[in-house]
Amino acid sequence: MKRFFYRLLPLLCIFTLLVFLGPFGDSQVCAVDREAYESLKVFNEILDMVEKSYVENVEQKTLIQGAINGMMKTLDPHSAFMTADMYKELELETKGSFGGIGIEITILGDVLTVVSPIEDTPAFQAGVEAGDKIIKIEGVSTKDITIMEAVKKLRGPKRTKVTITIMRENLAGPKDFVITRDDIKIKSVKSRIVDDHIAYLRIASFQEKTVDEVKKALQEVNKEGSPLKGLILDMRYNPGGLYNQAVEVSDVFLKSGIIVSTKGRVKDVESKFMAKDDGGEPTCPIIILVNEGTASAAEIVSGALQDNGRALILGTQTFGKGSVQTVIPLKGGSALKLTTAKYYTPKGISIQAKGITPDIVVKYFKTPEAGEASGKPVRERDLAGHIESQKEEDGKKEKVEAIKKETNDLKDDNQLKAAVDIIKSWEIFKKTSSDIRDVRDFSRKLS
Repeated sequence: MKRFFYRLLPLLCIFTLLVFLGPFGDSQVCAVDREAYESLKVFNEILDMVEKSYVENVEQKTLIQGAINGMMKTLDPHSAFMTADMYKELELETKGSFGGIGIEITILGDVLTVVSPIEDTPAFQAGVEAGDKIIKIEGVSTKDITIMEAVKKLRGPKRTKVTITIMRENLAGPKDFVITRDDIKIKSVKSRIVDDHIAYLRIASFQEKTVDEVKKALQEVNKEGSPLKGLILDMRYNPGGLYNQAVEVSDVFLKSGIIVSTKGRVKDVESKFMAKDDGGEPTCPIIILVNEGTASAAEIVSGALQDNGRALILGTQTFGKGSVQTVIPLKGGSALKLTTAKYYTPKGISIQAKGITPDIVVKYFKTPEAGEASGKPVRERDLAGHIESQKEEDGKKEKVEAIKKETNDLKDDNQLKAAVDIIKSWEIFKKTSSDIRDVRDFSRKLS
């Protein structure tokens, strides 16, 4: 036990000096330092008592890690302490390949909740839906579980099984889903021609090579030789990913202007990224599809192209994650994922807990043949402990149905069809106006 006290000794000595000498006579700061010193002293005493008197022997390492986890829970839901194993899992995820079932999860109202299943994964194929509440994993309650703990339980080697118990609005009671894990290889970018010289690019997440895949996809859809009439960039249910990839993808479509800026308490995290003209940017009209599952890095791209007048945003209000997390490696292979800044769109707007408002609001609906999805949308403002927006918004949350499947048939995807119709009308309308704001007004009438 004393080893832990000795590790704190230098810090305690500094606090002691501040208590007695005071930082340049600032009594208010001195009082804060005295409180911190007293809190550390109480923590040390409690740790000592637990080690000596608890009914069973508990390793000091377990107790300290529990204290750290408790501290992180007082922050926003995106900050977390990661053990060495968890840190390795995070690194694997950014590379786009890992063993698991394929779902994006969050904690909503103290309940482990599915944000969305990832396309073409075991969870997707098993019928897991957005908004499902995971109340048990392998028969063990998920009450008070952290995101990192849940990820560790759900991931595993290919061909191993995991049972999750789900509560859903339209189910009479809890339902068990036995899912066989697989190697989850997320294809970051998919592309195709959806109509006469109208290209479709789907960005599922932002990983290490997303910008390279976007550039390659643009080359593929341009192979026919005829210039594109328009480009639809689909980022519905894109949970985000690597910040630098969002900046680079934005730059692919912009010749100039601010992409994004960040501000935090520490000067080192403040930055401003500008677009560079490399001569290869698409010149055709761009429409970006978004919904409540469009988050973080996907919102950076949407905001950058919207504020610079380069794209129309179509769909429903986005998730609203306007914060930046820094991953700080620690000794022993562990790491701290800490929210260190907020990001701002080119017009200086923070979308934290608000999201990006589409230029053209079009709710997604399913055809009668496809049936209705039962999951409710989950947004940043619904998460316990989220960082509040500059002006926290009230109001009813829209119910947006989950997009379960990509399709070439436009009649099954009304949002995609609306985007295609707008691009087809674009050429006609721009003869009378070159201002994208006028095109927005015209497009709203069409939708």
